[in-house]
Amino acid sequence: MKKIFAKIHLWLSLPLGIVLTIVCLSGAVLVFEGEITRALHPELYRVAAPADARPLRPSQLADRIGGQVPDSLHLVSLQLSARSDEPCMAAFRETGRKQLSVDPYTGRVNGWAESPAFFGTVRKLHRWLLDPPPSKGEKSVGKAIVGVSTLALVLILVSGLILWIPRSRKALRNRLKVSYSDGRRFWHDCHVTLGFYATLLLLVMALTGLTWSFGWYRTAAYALFGGTPQTAVAQEYPARKTDSGGRHERGRSGERTAGREHGGPQAETEARPFDYAVWDEVLGQLAAHCTACKTIVLTQTEVQVARRSAMRRIDRATFDPRSGRLAEIIRYEETPRQQRLRGWFYAFHTGTWGGIWTKILYFLAALTGASLPLTGYWLWWRRCMNKRK
Repeated sequence: MKKIFAKIHLWLSLPLGIVLTIVCLSGAVLVFEGEITRALHPELYRVAAPADARPLRPSQLADRIGGQVPDSLHLVSLQLSARSDEPCMAAFRETGRKQLSVDPYTGRVNGWAESPAFFGTVRKLHRWLLDPPPSKGEKSVGKAIVGVSTLALVLILVSGLILWIPRSRKALRNRLKVSYSDGRRFWHDCHVTLGFYATLLLLVMALTGLTWSFGWYRTAAYALFGGTPQTAVAQEYPARKTDSGGRHERGRSGERTAGREHGGPQAETEARPFDYAVWDEVLGQLAAHCTACKTIVLTQTEVQVARRSAMRRIDRATFDPRSGRLAEIIRYEETPRQQRLRGWFYAFHTGTWGGIWTKILYFLAALTGASLPLTGYWLWWRRCMNKRK
């Protein structure tokens, strides 16, 4: 039986090993994207909190921001942090995902906060091998290769785990440690032992990552955990990372388009100037609800309250854009399961579900996953040379 799994392990790894190395290595780089971005530009993500000073009201911030940016920019959302040393982030209708960092105590603009272009390239390499689809939901050669390789990775890991199972207690001790005394043994142990330790996390990454590659897999995965299959199919990028203002680029633009086409309340809201003093009223009503929140995102029609959790738990509240009176508060537990699954899959794919410690583990596992095809190629080449001799 092990001979069959050995053939599966070998003949899937040989043609796809380089692709898996690229995907795992680029994934390891993306694990600490947020931390690296903040370290490169600390002036955009940290502010000095004056002693006994209180943050400005949202309307005051909006006025001061308006005096420092061109009149062509229209403020559509404001993200407020619960931490005293973090700035607020202002989003504009014309700038897409790029946001403006603002000192919440003075209203002074710090600069534009956006992810470096390097990480954008790495993300394209990780997801599509630098061959992105023409538009969301469509296919591309790079996307197909990554999807097939990820599916093959599941079979490679399972077959490798079966091959790893030792026949005796002595063999078990040998397969749980890396030997440094013999060079040949060292590379063998790097492949077998380190692969065993990284298998569980690599399987989690692969099984959750497949929801971005195949519609049939996404439908089955959502249905397995109680999500609605129809909704799962519609979400081509179910856990796409939001910008720092908490807005999903596709969702917000889609809402604006729908509002204009049907003449609904969204179109009416955009047609008349928004009174930012409404945000002060909304924030006062939410004071009791925001005792343990991480960030608050104010838009012209709703409020998003992110809790202090690594699983992206967000409560939403709608309000009257004229009076600021709250209409409805939808807690995270009351949202449809398929929407919560989007956050779960993203958190378990990227390692954010357990904070910094799980991110470190994911980083090490991804690096190990990138090395496994390389050590496997070396073992296979050495075996071929020994057979020739």
